[in-house]
Amino acid sequence: MDNLPPHLEYNNQRPLSLLRGRLYDIIYGTETPAGRFFDVLLLWTIILSVLAVMFDSVGYMRTQFGPHLRRVEWGFTALFSVEYLFRLASVRRPWRYALSFFGVVDILAVLPSYLSLFVPGAQSLLVVRALRLLRVFRVFKMGRYIGEARILITALQASRAKITVFVGTVLTLIVIIGTVMYLVEGESNGFTSIPQSIYWAIVTMTTVGYGDLTPSTVLGKTIASGVMIMGYGIIAVPTGIVTAEMTRATAPPVRSPCPQCSFSNHDRDARFCKQCGSALVDIS
Repeated sequence: MDNLPPHLEYNNQRPLSLLRGRLYDIIYGTETPAGRFFDVLLLWTIILSVLAVMFDSVGYMRTQFGPHLRRVEWGFTALFSVEYLFRLASVRRPWRYALSFFGVVDILAVLPSYLSLFVPGAQSLLVVRALRLLRVFRVFKMGRYIGEARILITALQASRAKITVFVGTVLTLIVIIGTVMYLVEGESNGFTSIPQSIYWAIVTMTTVGYGDLTPSTVLGKTIASGVMIMGYGIIAVPTGIVTAEMTRATAPPVRSPCPQCSFSNHDRDARFCKQCGSALVDIS
């Protein structure tokens, strides 16, 4: 019985259980017309609620339509609150859903509105509702994109050690360059401290260049030019690391020569020797 889908336990003669089973089919199912309609309607409601929060942050719109936007926000909050309760009521183990990723996102989607009653401005955190749009992968059966996401995650995990060393090296260079610029330019040219100079080194090396702090001496400009050119190369390094790992993650395995007949001209995805039929060994 424990291996049955959560909604099957409600398929008995009790009206309440039948209602909960129907709720489950609508809320969690995408195969039925009612379930698909519910999911699509939910996605559009999420988009509209996020837009309402964004419009409320615009000064002139808040001045003219502030009360209306607040009512709209509370309306969406009420809808999402009822939906969350229905989700808990229609599953066999409510706590399991409440502690799942989407369960946590669903509760975070309504909490900021209630917090705004005690902490002014907390309603701006309602943009977390955008995370609920991740359900689009399930609603429109885009599972193949989840597989691609796993490849990206695998590549990032494999690159973690290399990128950690790279970031550590860059941070060391930034501290050294910032200190040198502090000594070269001095407080009279705006480099009032080593932390301030490190800030300049960061925005320069990342090629952002806000322009709020610039060197004035010839030596300082020369150093700045080198840092800018270095920045282009530094940006390319992590991209190359991740790309190499993604290529490795998606590449088919390399096959060794056949252990029986020593034939080696196999396809990369071959599992058996095309000459004698013996199993091949993966050496990738």
